[in-house]
Amino acid sequence: MKASQLILIAAVTGTAAVLAGVAQAQSGHDHHAASAASAPVAQTSSAEMSEGEVRKIDKENKKITLKHGPLKNLDMPPMTMAFEVNDPAMLSKVKVGDKVRFVAANPGGRLTVTAIQPAK
Repeated sequence: MKASQLILIAAVTGTAAVLAGVAQAQSGHDHHAASAASAPVAQTSSAEMSEGEVRKIDKENKKITLKHGPLKNLDMPPMTMAFEVNDPAMLSKVKVGDKVRFVAANPGGRLTVTAIQPAK
């Protein structure tokens, strides 16, 4: 049980870091003028994202199937699997065949994508 609590804490921390980075990017502030304290947030969120490819999008059931590399934060090997999505609007940002970077978590035993973006 302690391992699952640690995974949940890591996932929540990673999600908060990603959301903070997105909020900063969307705020329209000059990235060069950002404080030094915000720099580690961007590095942390980027490092915690996993890589994958969209195989299927199921908007009706709020799920996305990804062929992904290792999910270090969940201690999972590469595979293809379906995930729930934290926010159904994420499904409109990608299409089948897209290479993506994403954050996955396991809240309450439900594998969930909490952030996703097209890979660069």
